[in-house]
Amino acid sequence: MALSLSLHLPLGPLAGPLGRDLRSSVLRDAADHVRVTPADVDDPVTEADLDALPDAARRYLGAMGVVGRPRDWSFLVEFIGRFRLRGRSWMPCHSWQYNASYPLLRTYHMRIDFGRVVPMVGQDTYVDGRGAMRGKLLGLVTVADGHGPEFDLGELATYLNDAVLLAPSMLLGPAVTWSAVDDASFTVSLTDHGHRVTATVTVDEAGLVTDFSTEDRWCDLPGGLVRARWTTPVAGWSVVDGRPWPTGARAQWHLPDGVLPYVEGEFVAAGIVRNVLPAEVRPG
Repeated sequence: MALSLSLHLPLGPLAGPLGRDLRSSVLRDAADHVRVTPADVDDPVTEADLDALPDAARRYLGAMGVVGRPRDWSFLVEFIGRFRLRGRSWMPCHSWQYNASYPLLRTYHMRIDFGRVVPMVGQDTYVDGRGAMRGKLLGLVTVADGHGPEFDLGELATYLNDAVLLAPSMLLGPAVTWSAVDDASFTVSLTDHGHRVTATVTVDEAGLVTDFSTEDRWCDLPGGLVRARWTTPVAGWSVVDGRPWPTGARAQWHLPDGVLPYVEGEFVAAGIVRNVLPAEVRPG
């Protein structure tokens, strides 16, 4: 959920001028970069793979059902919810995203109906160590074109958030380090192309995530980009196809004048596609 407070709205031309087929556009975008299935992806995660991790992290990965399953290396997922700019009312939003581990990639296409009438479409990407946010109003007027170090880190931190909530076995590799905090939380750090982001993950007694917090994202305020704490509290969990699934998602900034939730909704469990090359995903 890589959204910001201003018109830094995620997309390029592949989503279509009005964002009517986000699923197809995000797959076309991802197919430009992910073409080969990684080797040894069928090897299941074992208890030994978790031995060196902090207790809270082992409990989390156990609760998420990673042991005994092959490691996930990609997923395609839909999100339906609502979004708001600072000081404005909520607006409907709809997105599709494709994340991959080899290479590490995130491409996210979104449509927001501004004022419930005017479509704004955008794209957030993290490709080859570079993050970017681009957006157009009515598919014609550029309202966002963000890139640079802040976006590199911010998009990588959002990739980390996606993996924690939806595909934790993507984090079992040499690019990720885990550290203990206490019985109910741990930190997890991800390194890619010289960038390093860190988040604190809080879990309940069963090991399921209740919150994710990072300071490796920048909020777009009237005075410019400001580094701020960003959290994604989880409303609850259900079980879908034998895997835990978040029942509600929210992203919010922690600003000097208070907490600002700016996107909320749910990932659509029925539509998730795992471990398939973009070009091989069946039409929706």
